[in-house]
Amino acid sequence: MKNSVQINEKLVHNLIFSQFPKLADLKIKAVSNQGWDNRTFHLGDNMLVRLPSDAMYASQVKKEYYWLPKLRSCLPLEIPKPIAMGNPTPEYPFHWLINEWLEGDTSAVDRIDDLGKFAISLAEFIKSLHQCDTKGAPLAGPDNFYRGGSLSIYDADTRKAIAQLKDKNLSRSLTAIWEKALSSSWEKSPVWVHGDIAIGNLLVTNGKLSAVIDFGQLAIGDPACDLVIYWTFLSGESQGMFRKTLNLDNDTWDRARGWALWKILCAPIAGTDCGKIIDGIIAE
Repeated sequence: MKNSVQINEKLVHNLIFSQFPKLADLKIKAVSNQGWDNRTFHLGDNMLVRLPSDAMYASQVKKEYYWLPKLRSCLPLEIPKPIAMGNPTPEYPFHWLINEWLEGDTSAVDRIDDLGKFAISLAEFIKSLHQCDTKGAPLAGPDNFYRGGSLSIYDADTRKAIAQLKDKNLSRSLTAIWEKALSSSWEKSPVWVHGDIAIGNLLVTNGKLSAVIDFGQLAIGDPACDLVIYWTFLSGESQGMFRKTLNLDNDTWDRARGWALWKILCAPIAGTDCGKIIDGIIAE
């Protein structure tokens, strides 16, 4: 769908007008901080509209619409609450969602009162997610980019990225970390994973973690993929608090380190201090 459909306020208005006419008089405005997988718009004061930005993300809509209401009751923080699901049209070929609007600001160090308490709150959320009922849940796979699945799917890409580093000592160190990550697997029953625990999907209110959003990569499998924020955002004592609260085995943390390494080498976010994160991955 890239470059074939312009996702803008006019499109959203047309979709609302044709499928939810009772909402057609509400103001529509693009959200200032847009994600990659979806385009998001305010709908009035208390709702938002989410539209997949490409065909590869389209399957996420039905998954969120079905599963998020089931997960809300077992989680300690707010998560998106779907109100309605829109249908594809000739103008826009995918399903789309209307959700309740969640108050809060995107996480940043200067918006968090206490990073240690933030880390504990996030770890408790992840632990609660692991305890939610998984009956009938979707397994990790291509629809969620294998979050919760085996790291081996990204073996070739990661080894290629490591091989391209000029510092051969660094390459050897990272190869050892990667191979250790590949040497184990999650042997317990699969648990729910969010799939993209990153600062852009964590909201803070009054200095505290208040909500987790964007569950498009939701699935069940190995929880290691949800621990990457340990290296990409947490620091110092907050890392220890996060790890202690989760109480996961060392092999899972080794695989998490592999996920962090893949992320920083193959899918870094603009503005990320990659060198600093790699130093942390090596030092762990």
